[in-house]
Amino acid sequence: MTARRVAAWLAGLWAGWLWALALTAAPAAFAVATPEVAGRMAGRMFAQEAYAAILVSVVLFMLLRRQARAAAAAGTGSVFSADMVLVLGALFCTVAGYFALQPMMAAARAGQGSVSFAALHGASMALYGLKALQVAALAWRLAAR
Repeated sequence: MTARRVAAWLAGLWAGWLWALALTAAPAAFAVATPEVAGRMAGRMFAQEAYAAILVSVVLFMLLRRQARAAAAAGTGSVFSADMVLVLGALFCTVAGYFALQPMMAAARAGQGSVSFAALHGASMALYGLKALQVAALAWRLAAR
């Protein structure tokens, strides 16, 4: 299996996980559990995804970097590709959305901080949605080749 196929498979798997979590798993938790329990369940699922996203994005970046270097050496591309931008964008959304906003959300729930929980949750959702779109676009681009 070529590195390109592995990257396409990995991006597709990651995109599927992101969309399944957002469209099925989290809403299902809130449909069957109390808001407190469902919030903890969703928080745990998103935490697992965030740590996995770091690993997957690093692996994808390394695979795509190798492809970009080969294309640049052959004179058919640059050492920095649009696919790499999508991976780095998804990584940024993960770090900002989970590792920066989640602690602020916990503080807001405890009545600390100057930004409301709702505003932070909205920003977190927007970053997650942007990440899901970037990973879906990456999977689409890689599968088209």
